[in-house]
Amino acid sequence: MHGVAKYILPALLLGCSSASAQTSVADFYRGKTVTLQIGSEPGGGYDVVGRTVARFMGKYIPGAPNLIVQNVPGGGSLRLANQMYKVAPQDGTLFGLASNGMPTTPLLSPEAAHFDPTRFIFIGSTSREIEVMVVWHEAPVRTIDDVFTKEMIVGASAPGSATRDFPIVLNALLGTKFKVVSGYVGAGAIKLAMQRGEVHSNVALAWGSAKTSYGDLLRDKQINVVAKYSPTTDPELATVPMMPLGKTEADRQILQILYSREAYGRPFFTPPGVPADRVAALRRAFMDTMKDPEFRREAQLRTVEVEPIEGEELAALTRQLVAIPADVVARARQLLAPTGAK
Repeated sequence: MHGVAKYILPALLLGCSSASAQTSVADFYRGKTVTLQIGSEPGGGYDVVGRTVARFMGKYIPGAPNLIVQNVPGGGSLRLANQMYKVAPQDGTLFGLASNGMPTTPLLSPEAAHFDPTRFIFIGSTSREIEVMVVWHEAPVRTIDDVFTKEMIVGASAPGSATRDFPIVLNALLGTKFKVVSGYVGAGAIKLAMQRGEVHSNVALAWGSAKTSYGDLLRDKQINVVAKYSPTTDPELATVPMMPLGKTEADRQILQILYSREAYGRPFFTPPGVPADRVAALRRAFMDTMKDPEFRREAQLRTVEVEPIEGEELAALTRQLVAIPADVVARARQLLAPTGAK
């Protein structure tokens, strides 16, 4: 009997400890308001994803707090990430949804990113994303072969955004002829610029965003999907050709940094320092939301892909990125340095 008791007692204590932690988290969140900040403009693909998640996630957080949404657009989610790192509360009442390029920006454009991505705490992602190149139907470029022989004006956001980083690196490593016009707030602004005739293309747009915020242009055949950046089983992209992966191993490593953002998909994260029990609760709430039948129905209606990724997997990917050889990172930074920068 004593031998059995020595196993039962610790198990009971562990169960009590777990229940106590849940009660403590519920007591903290009960009656509070939790804010999800989205690092892009209203109406875009990330905004649709964030608001769809927020409609359901609050009920799965212990204590059932009120969950509200705020948009913090600017710089491909850099404004959000910099604020989350420096001034955001670290108590679990605030979390964010950033561009999938956010974790790579400190590697590629450190002058714009004032944060260490390994210190952010990832909650999870709704799905991986595939980046595509969309081109206005009246542009000089019609096929993937054309991008190597004809100049095309492309709209871009700030350093660290795929819309800016992809065309600059592709020009340098693959010989594309993109003329980059920076300064647009995000994908929505680039869409309007295409419609006004200011630019021809969004060179790197998440396919999920293309189907949500650019869906009308796709439907009316005002834009064409000219290329994708990695393999995918999505039948809608089965006939879309893939961009070359680089001429040398060194080139491929740099492109790997760029394309890694596809593995982040739609990353939800908290500031550094949030207590571990609240992080665990937010991660559970996120994954429970992903399984919610009503959420999945609404996600399908809004063309939100749902193939969830655990927060720890995103954290592991971030650790792998910061371990990339310094000479590869240095060369990538040199390629992306602003004109005139040393």
